[in-house]
This record gives sequence, structure tokens and C-alpha cells, in this order.
Amino acid sequence: MAETPGTDFDIVVLGGGSGGYAAALRAAQLGQNVALIEADKLGGTCLHYGCVPTKALLHAAEVADNVREGHQFGVNATFDSIDMNGVNAYKANVVNGLYKGLQGLIKSRKITVVEGYGKLVGPNAVEVNGQKYTGKHVILATGSYSRSLPGLAIEGRVMTSEHALAMDYVPKSAIVLGGGVIGCEFASVWKSFGTDVTIIEGLPHLVPNEDEAISKALERAFRKRGITFNLGDLFDGVTQDDNGVHVTLKSGKTFDAEVMLVAIGRGPRTADLGYEAQGIRMDRGFVLTDERLHTGVGNIWAVGDIVPGLQLAHRGFAQGIFVAEQILGLNPAPIVESGIPRVTYSEPEIASVGLTENHAKEKFGDDNVETLDYNLAGNGKSKILNTQGFIKLVRQKDGPVVGVHMIGSRVGELVGEGQLIVNWEAYPEDVASLIHAHPTQNEALGEAFLALAGKPLHAHN
Repeated sequence: MAETPGTDFDIVVLGGGSGGYAAALRAAQLGQNVALIEADKLGGTCLHYGCVPTKALLHAAEVADNVREGHQFGVNATFDSIDMNGVNAYKANVVNGLYKGLQGLIKSRKITVVEGYGKLVGPNAVEVNGQKYTGKHVILATGSYSRSLPGLAIEGRVMTSEHALAMDYVPKSAIVLGGGVIGCEFASVWKSFGTDVTIIEGLPHLVPNEDEAISKALERAFRKRGITFNLGDLFDGVTQDDNGVHVTLKSGKTFDAEVMLVAIGRGPRTADLGYEAQGIRMDRGFVLTDERLHTGVGNIWAVGDIVPGLQLAHRGFAQGIFVAEQILGLNPAPIVESGIPRVTYSEPEIASVGLTENHAKEKFGDDNVETLDYNLAGNGKSKILNTQGFIKLVRQKDGPVVGVHMIGSRVGELVGEGQLIVNWEAYPEDVASLIHAHPTQNEALGEAFLALAGKPLHAHN
């Protein structure tokens, strides 16, 4: 006879995305009886509607560019067309493989998965489909949704990233509203697929959260690729008809295209989930916590995109693991937000960790910050890949490196060493003495640190 799982648990996790499932896995590993409640699919936005499928599209875009540009490397190849059904089948295959693996992992740890829409109904209880599940601890991990602007309806030719990921055709032209990470990634994909792309960004730069030198470099690279953008001008309205979308900005400028992607960021998914009723402090929909991610109410914790800060899957993973260990008394070190690596997977890629030059100057004073730029033109592997860009290091004067900022093809793969350097508060001399393999792009980091330590090898001083 099949045993019916009980409804009393050590830990109840509301939300099975990056933060929620990481918390559930770690807690189960530490011997806890865990319920994981998810209304859609385990893996959440990141696996099904965000990071993973987007990066699959970006890889297809890279392949398209490689074919188109093959003659530069003596490879005569002809670019024919993009088969979106084929691209989507490849993307689905990647997602489904990871999804099956995750389901197997959850099952192997004996975590009880509850399918349905959960609501917090007490300081220790979540209700799903009329059934209450209680836990000594409750972890809120309900994630985020694609935001829109007041009065801007998502319908027809006006879409969010979820709709854009499911498209079965390549638009002839597209307007991307928002020049942040998501907007720049989709602009990059569509351009590689042959779309005429225009980005509309209200702030003065693309990827405005990055170091200004990196933002300017991306703008130059996008200009060179034929991606147009309009900066420092706010969106006013859009109409649509059989011919496409017609966008007006506050300045009176107008733009026309086949479709418009709204990529203005993500909002916390916390409405009507019973959080306020339990006395949880909220700010514009976000759940406020202390540095240990406790909400201040009973034994309720919060992780991931609902907690103010960077909305990144790997931040969610880290916070989920942190809370599970915190509950079990392992006293983990609080997560430092600036130490979380950030990557924009456009062409060229951007990777950064730590403080920008401006933030470092705000923190330490203008005279107490030093920077160094190392151009990838001097790096053999980057030359082979035919990519341009640079690595910018930001350090406290006579102190540790507090920021590593990079732009160029594939630099996302270098951010691992960057985050070790920043989080371990390395001095330039510490890194300069490490040997970096030749010829790799990773070597560019080594060269940058040699230069910052005052002994440049392949760099002009």
C-alpha cells in the first residue's frame, strides 16, 4: 500500500526555482524532512523561461555568426537561413535534459514535491489546493515575473522575454524596450538571426549597472554590429496594427518595427500570497530581510528574486544553500552582494564582479582608487577568436582589488577567477605570481595583474 506523505515537515519551501530547490536539496542533505511547493515546473524561470533557454538561443546566434563570417578564417561556408523550429527543438532538448536531471535529484533526496499554487496562511503553514502543509521553518522563494509599465499592455506584437523565447519565426525588425541585460541579450540574438534591431533605453547608457567604460565599449560594439539604440529618452506609448508596432518617446521621436520586446526588468512575485497578512515587511513588493535572510516573523525566511538585490539564478542558489545551513545551525558567512559575479551573454559578452570605478570612489574616496585597463588586442587567444575588448581592474590604493570588469567574446568564462580575486581580497602581487596557461583568454587576467603589480610583460607601461 502506497504511503500518503504527511503534511508536517521540518521545512516547507514555497517555490521550486533556483532559490527554492537549492534550499530544499541542501536541507534534505542535512537530514531534514522537506516539502517543496511549486505551481509550475521545478527549476522555475531560470531553467524554463530565462537563463537556460536564452543562452541556447545565444549559442545558436553565435553559430550563425560563425557561419556568416567563416571566410575570415579561410572557411568557405554559406549562411542560408534560421530554422526557428530547429532552434526551438535544440533549445527544448537542452531544457528537458536538465529538467529530468533536476527531477531525479529531488526524488533521490526524498523531498516531497507538492504541485499547486501555495499561499502562506500562518507563521508555519502554507496552503495548497485546500491542504495545509506545516513546517518548523518556512522558506519563501516565489521568484519574479517580467515587468511592464503602467498602461502598457502585453498583447499581440508587444511581448515579454517569455513570449520572445517561444516565437516560431524571426521578426524582420524589432524594438527592444530596455537596454539592460535581458534587452541586450535579445537584441544580440535577433541581430545574429537577421533582425533589424533598435534598443530604447531611458538611462544614458546600455547595461547601466556596469562600469561606465564597459557600457561605452558595448555601445561601440553594438554600433559596429548594426544594432541601433536610443539612449536617455523615456518611452511614452505604443500602438499596433497589421503592419507592426509604432512607438513614441517623450521627446516626440517615433520608431516602427514588426514587434516590441518589453525588457525593463523583473518584479517580485509576491502579490496575493498572504505575506503581508502574516506581518512580513514588504517594500514595493519585495520581502525585506536581515543579512541572514530572516523576515523577522516566526521562522520564515526569504531567498532569491523576492529579496531586494541582484536578480540572478546563482544568487538564488547561494541564498537557498545559505538559509538551509543557517536553519541547521552551521552559521554560514552572510553573502556579500558585490561579490556575486554578473554576466551579460550578448556578443560581445560582459562579465563583472565587485565594485565599479564609480562605486569604489564613493566608498573609498577619489584619491584612494586605482584602475588599470588591459586590452585584449595583446592576448593571443582573443586574436585567434577575432574578438576585441578589455579587462578593467579596480583596486583600493595600496590595497586589494575590489572590482574586475571584462568585455569581449567568451569573457563570461573568466569571471570564476575574477570572483575568487575579489572575494578573497587579493592584492595584485598575489595574482601576478600565479601562472596562467598560454594561449588562453584567461591569460589576459594574468597579464592585467602583472601590469597592476608594476611588472607588465606583454603590455606597454
